[in-house]
Amino acid sequence: MAGWEPSCEEAPLLLGCAADIVAQVSSLWTPGGEHRLPDDPDPATADDGEEGFDDATEAELRAELDEARRRLADVPAAQVVANHAMGLFELAAIHLGSEPPHLADASIAIDALGALVDGVGDRLGSNAAVLRDALGQIRLAFVQVSQARSSA
Repeated sequence: MAGWEPSCEEAPLLLGCAADIVAQVSSLWTPGGEHRLPDDPDPATADDGEEGFDDATEAELRAELDEARRRLADVPAAQVVANHAMGLFELAAIHLGSEPPHLADASIAIDALGALVDGVGDRLGSNAAVLRDALGQIRLAFVQVSQARSSA
């Protein structure tokens, strides 16, 4: 993966050294769990209790990760951000629908959604209006659940 990221000196001012930090990821998350990627895999010393990767498996995982990054780069950032915003909406709805409702957790998700929608605004393109509506709906749901809980 070396060579794809700018060094700290070359990174844009807004990124700071984030590109260097991202390039130093030492694990890979999969639905099956998190897997540590060895810096210098040595089969003779790889008996530390963690699932080890051979060179072929590590190369396959890195190729998959590189392909996922390429596909993500092809999607407009506004679409990716809108997708994450809807994830916050869903998270808030899950916490509001819990029995009993997790109001503090729902509030965090709603506030994060609000910060994103209000902060990015119309730069979200055609998704901006939908996200503003979703934010209003989840805020209303929060008030309704809070009032129902306090009157019970």
